[in-house]
Amino acid sequence: MPPMINWTQIQTVLLDMDGTLLDLHYDNYFWLTFVPQQYAQHNSLSIAQAQQALLAKYRAVEGTMDWYCVDYWSHQLDMDIAGLKARIKHLIAVHPGVIEFLTAMKNSHRQVLLVTNAHPESLTLKMAATGLGHFFDDMVCAHDYGAPKEMQAFWHAMHHHHPFEHAHTLFVDDSLPVLRSAKQFGINHLLAIRNPDSQGGEKNTEEFHAVTDFGLMVPQDKT
Repeated sequence: MPPMINWTQIQTVLLDMDGTLLDLHYDNYFWLTFVPQQYAQHNSLSIAQAQQALLAKYRAVEGTMDWYCVDYWSHQLDMDIAGLKARIKHLIAVHPGVIEFLTAMKNSHRQVLLVTNAHPESLTLKMAATGLGHFFDDMVCAHDYGAPKEMQAFWHAMHHHHPFEHAHTLFVDDSLPVLRSAKQFGINHLLAIRNPDSQGGEKNTEEFHAVTDFGLMVPQDKT
């Protein structure tokens, strides 16, 4: 059963990228498998040793701007993270129903913004791989504001540059901390993602209703 949305109340649609529009399998594979393999080789470690070392580094900055920063990780790990991302770009994939949904949004009167914590280099890579860029009125990158979506500072800065009415805005994201931050900011309509990683199990989205297939969310109104 798709979440019930009164589309006549929605004027602005804010959409996350990784895990929301795009399959999180690419990112999970990159950080949990591919990077440990390369790090192990680079530092003469076993895969298990590399994974242990990297997980500690990941946890230390999780939820901060550094966690999402390609430059930070390139420096920390002494590896070309952007180059490594490009090597497995064939794994970048769009979730079911996304094209249909974005087409309907583009054909409507609504403002549609991509709102991501991803580094600009990652954003460029993924838009080139998927061709989704033309669907958005603008693409908002948290790096431009120096604060991730988990922080209120992001939402204040984003709202200043892209004004929207809180009561008439829908925001979809796979991160519960991000959704809670958006709720704190006052965004009325919030949806999580049931299967951010197609290779993983269903996610417990707790207090949030969740999207299972964007195709089921295409509005039936003609606006």
